[in-house]
Amino acid sequence: MEYSHDDAELVRQPIGYWSRAASDAVVTRIRAVLAGIGTTQPQAWILARIAQAEVPPTRDGVTGVLSGYAAVGIDDLDEEIDATVDRGWVTQDPDGHLELTTEGKDFHARVAATQAELWQERHRDIPDEEYVLTLKVLQRFIHNTGGRAWHH
Repeated sequence: MEYSHDDAELVRQPIGYWSRAASDAVVTRIRAVLAGIGTTQPQAWILARIAQAEVPPTRDGVTGVLSGYAAVGIDDLDEEIDATVDRGWVTQDPDGHLELTTEGKDFHARVAATQAELWQERHRDIPDEEYVLTLKVLQRFIHNTGGRAWHH
């Protein structure tokens, strides 16, 4: 890979620009691929949260965890949950608990496989050690600027 600048110039590059450019590129790619299989990124998150839950989560439980993701609001997440119900992937009982249907389990497996392929694509030629170091550096930038971030 050819880098944008030599090391002496890279050290003076703005982290805000490059972290945003990386985020935009990754999210744009994920959303395009997921759209190609007929879903949205928030719907994929919803299916994953329900699939990974030991007991059926409530709508509020799912939106509570996901509301901090990528500036997606709770209203948008409620619409996305409704879409998963409308598509027959999720059922909701009268108490608001969400469960995957058989079709939802099958589709979630397809989404999970697609996400795994995208992970491999993003991590191509990036050793785990460099990835971990990058995340630690980004977390230090967040800490040093008084920001807060957390991901499950």
